[in-house]
Amino acid sequence: MNETTVMDLKETSGRILGVDFGDTRTGLAVSDIGRFLASGIGYVSPGGIEKTADKVADVVREQKATAVVVGLPKNMDGSEGFRADRCREFAALLRARLDGIPVAMMDERMTTMSASRYLNETNTRGTKRKGVIDTLSAQIILQNALDRLKN
Repeated sequence: MNETTVMDLKETSGRILGVDFGDTRTGLAVSDIGRFLASGIGYVSPGGIEKTADKVADVVREQKATAVVVGLPKNMDGSEGFRADRCREFAALLRARLDGIPVAMMDERMTTMSASRYLNETNTRGTKRKGVIDTLSAQIILQNALDRLKN
């Protein structure tokens, strides 16, 4: 089966959920219905890849999302490592729980760095930073996908 790409989401309409999967926290963002703007909606940390897929599937339904974009961590040279494999595994688990809702992968190179830079500029520190960085990363991943869909 070919993997769904962000450009395949042009075939759908409605809200898209953005996901920055992590073993500890998984950041979430959602688009407006017109797919112009991504907004962070928080993070989940249920523990374990299966429970995280369950919880994110619940959020997809709660937000009435019609598609999902999961960040794919690639190395700067474009190669993929263990984290990319783990995110693909998560996306497959999520896809199995969503009964036909497309789940696309989006290159997330530089998103954590961009999120960190923004938090440095806004002087966000300590435990507050930990709670925000995953959400902000999901928002950046989703906004990049939305921008790509527009062009």
